[in-house]
Amino acid sequence: MTEQTVVSSSREIAAPAAVIFELVADPAQQPRWDGNDNLAHADDAQRVRAAGETFRTTLTNGGVRENRVVEFTEGRAIAWTPSEPGSAPPGHLWRWELSPLDDGRTLVVHTYDWTRLTDPGRLVRARATTADRLAASLDGLARVAESE
Repeated sequence: MTEQTVVSSSREIAAPAAVIFELVADPAQQPRWDGNDNLAHADDAQRVRAAGETFRTTLTNGGVRENRVVEFTEGRAIAWTPSEPGSAPPGHLWRWELSPLDDGRTLVVHTYDWTRLTDPGRLVRARATTADRLAASLDGLARVAESE
């Protein structure tokens, strides 16, 4: 059996895409709804506006990640590759895609892709990142977005 290295979850959220995208594209907002219990903090003033930018997050274990934005379409899609500061990304990617259904509802797809992961020390955690874990982030995002 081939190992699944791309995991996705989707959910309809009762909020406009612009509201949801602000929560995803602003790293300081991400710990509010992170369902992986992985993000502890991100400094303000890091709102992503283009591919090629980077932002930093602090993990619950105290580690710091530098996240390189590799895909960006304002209001619709963003993806980044995390790494330790000053290091090359080890090959995993987080992606968010938003599709407006109408003025107040948005379909959100959250994907974790570890197809190119090269660090054997990260494989256990990558394998533990299941669709249920991604759904927990979507649920948290919905809770925050629907109350904004």
